[in-house]
Amino acid sequence: MPVKTVQALFAALMVAFLIIPLIVILPLAFTNSALLVYPVPGWSMRWFRELVENDAWRRAIVNSLIIGGGTTVLATVLGTLASLGLRQRLPYIGAVLRTLFMLPMVVPAVVLGIGMQILLAHLGLANTYAAVIIAHTVIAVPFVIISVAGALAGIDKRVELAAASLGASPATVFRRVTLPLAMPGVLSGAVLAFATSLDEVVLTIFVAGPNQRTLARQMFSTIRENISPAIASSAFLFIVGTVVIGALVLAVRSRAPKAAA
Repeated sequence: MPVKTVQALFAALMVAFLIIPLIVILPLAFTNSALLVYPVPGWSMRWFRELVENDAWRRAIVNSLIIGGGTTVLATVLGTLASLGLRQRLPYIGAVLRTLFMLPMVVPAVVLGIGMQILLAHLGLANTYAAVIIAHTVIAVPFVIISVAGALAGIDKRVELAAASLGASPATVFRRVTLPLAMPGVLSGAVLAFATSLDEVVLTIFVAGPNQRTLARQMFSTIRENISPAIASSAFLFIVGTVVIGALVLAVRSRAPKAAA
């Protein structure tokens, strides 16, 4: 069997392994049963109405949008600035800083949650939206840095030098040259930050109060207390929303080279 065929088959199997669990849960979002069972006894929008009409689910959705939006803005700004700083050639210090920025990705979430809870309590931010946004930003910034750093690495510095040689100030070079060329990476990082915030449960448990319960936290509580098809409906919204946002980002990235040209 040709090597390319084997590679394609292996890739297809990996994609199926990742996608099938998501596909399996989607039909259960439209069941009219009170249980998550197959075969689906009947079809209904009952559980989507539950997300809108139930106070707990509605509040969780609003909280997720507020916290996710705040996290996206803060993480994107900080991650982009950090990527610009790390772009400079800093022997030894640059490697240390990169490692420090990546630590939230490898530190156990429970350890990070305990530390964030103690710190935010000392700052008087316990059980506030600001606390949850800050905590989510800590784990979202590394994803933004990776995305933006990759975009910045693909920019030919001679373009920036040419703009500077024509009299553009550093701020103008950044605004008119660097940022537009890096925008696909910035947008990708923003999407990753938003998705990370939506999906985060452990940190939310430690730093959020009753009024800051997010959709992921609500799903986790529902699984523990009473398994409901509303979980499948919320998962359906998660998946569809992620696919739509991802498609928009891909569309922007595909148009970026033409815009730069």
